[in-house]
Amino acid sequence: MLTNFLHKFNTLSSALALTASGLISSMTSVTAQQNLPTCQPPRPGEYLLLVVSPTVNSQQQLRSALPNEIPATTCQYLSDTVTRIGGFNSTDHANRWATYINNIVGLSAIITTQPNVANVTQPPNSPQTVSFNPQLLGNGYAVLVDYFNKPELVNNVQQVVGGNIGFAAYGERPYLLAVYTGNQQEAYRTLQQLTERGFFAVLVDSSQVMLLRSSVSL
Repeated sequence: MLTNFLHKFNTLSSALALTASGLISSMTSVTAQQNLPTCQPPRPGEYLLLVVSPTVNSQQQLRSALPNEIPATTCQYLSDTVTRIGGFNSTDHANRWATYINNIVGLSAIITTQPNVANVTQPPNSPQTVSFNPQLLGNGYAVLVDYFNKPELVNNVQQVVGGNIGFAAYGERPYLLAVYTGNQQEAYRTLQQLTERGFFAVLVDSSQVMLLRSSVSL
C-alpha cells in the first residue's frame, strides 16, 4: 500500500508541476503583452530592428545578448510584442545585428527605416488586381510596403523594383509585396531602394506572410 500511495503521490506531483509550469508560461506571455506602448518610428536616416519577443523570457534572453550601449525597448508593433532596437545608420549595419540575433537568440527581426513621404508621387488611377490565390509564402525574405490605403502607389513601387507587385497580409495588415526572395542581399538592396525613394518599407520573414494576390497593376 505504501508503494501504491507513493506512486500516486508522485504522479499527482508531476501533474501539478506541469500545470503550474503551463500557467506560469501563459502568465509570462500575457504579462509581456500588457500595458505596452506603441513602438516609436525611426528618426530620419535611422534603421530599426523590431524583434518579435512575446514573452518575458525571450525579451531577457535578447537583452542579455546585446551590449549595454545599444538601446532596446519593449513595445507593440501591429499585433506583436517586439523589442525595438535602434541606432543603426545603414541596412548593412542593421543586417549584421539581425543575423547575430537570429544566430545567438533564435529570434527573427524586422528591419525598417524612416521614409521621406514628400518624395512619393501619386498617380490618380486606381489599380486592378489579378491572380487571386491566397497562400503562405515559403522560407526566405519579403519586402513589404505600407501603402496607407492608397493603392495608387502600386505604380510608384513598381517603378522602383522593376517588376510585378503583389498584395499580401502580415500581422493582420495589408501590404504591397515588393519582392519575395531567398537571396538576402537582394532583399536588403530592395529595402534600401524603396526607403531612399520615400516608401515605408519593412523586411520580414516571408514564411509569416500571406500572399493575397500575386500581381497588382494599374
